[in-house]
Amino acid sequence: MDLATILGAIIGIVLIGSSIILGGDAIIFVHLESALIVFGGTLASTMISYSFKDIMNIPHLVRIALTDIKINEREVIDILVGFAEKARREGLLALEQDAMEIEDEFLQKGIQLVVDGTDPELVRSILETKLIFLEERHTRGRRIMDTMGSLAPAFGMIGTLIGLIQMLSQLDDPTNLGSGMAVALITTLYGSLLANMFCIPLANKLKEKSEMEILLKEVMIEGILSIQAGENPRIVEEKLAAFLAGTKKAEQEEYTEAAAVSTNA
Repeated sequence: MDLATILGAIIGIVLIGSSIILGGDAIIFVHLESALIVFGGTLASTMISYSFKDIMNIPHLVRIALTDIKINEREVIDILVGFAEKARREGLLALEQDAMEIEDEFLQKGIQLVVDGTDPELVRSILETKLIFLEERHTRGRRIMDTMGSLAPAFGMIGTLIGLIQMLSQLDDPTNLGSGMAVALITTLYGSLLANMFCIPLANKLKEKSEMEILLKEVMIEGILSIQAGENPRIVEEKLAAFLAGTKKAEQEEYTEAAAVSTNA
């Protein structure tokens, strides 16, 4: 499990829940009508926006966000360097059995293409095409959570309007004003919590995991092509380590530039 995600959710729930309990009667924050407006409306609008297959994939997206990445950069480099050493000693055909035992389908496909004697440019083209489609799938999944994050506060406002209308229509009966005001205020609370405690953070987590996976796949492509070219394993290791360092440095520079522009604006 992703410890940061779990701890963040627990800390947020505990702190917000504690402030509600310490402030008085917590039961007043439980309101079925408000929950139906926010959660039902958000789900309905998301279903209208995307296909049923995409909607059924939401639990899978949540599971991805809550799951820690199984393989890290160092492990990828070590695997590729090991393949480079074996290929230098025994030839590319010796990697065929090892390729069948690789859990990562992307890396397995790349090594198999090399073993089959595929042209290097074609190997790069095939793997980069697979990478493009992988990134598109990730983007589509992340877009669903972003959509829910933008819809939830909107339905909170819709609930507020409904509550105000109910309240204003019953001004002649002061005993009914409370229920209308409850819907008006609690729906806004529910919408904000759903968006800022769930949807938007999960979308950001999915983006982070996607960027890490794409980076690892790019490292795999460079390593596979280096193995096919018969490069020295030590050179392969240095190249991949430098590739990772260079990519992260470029990302940091882009982030710094964006922050500077935002500050100046």
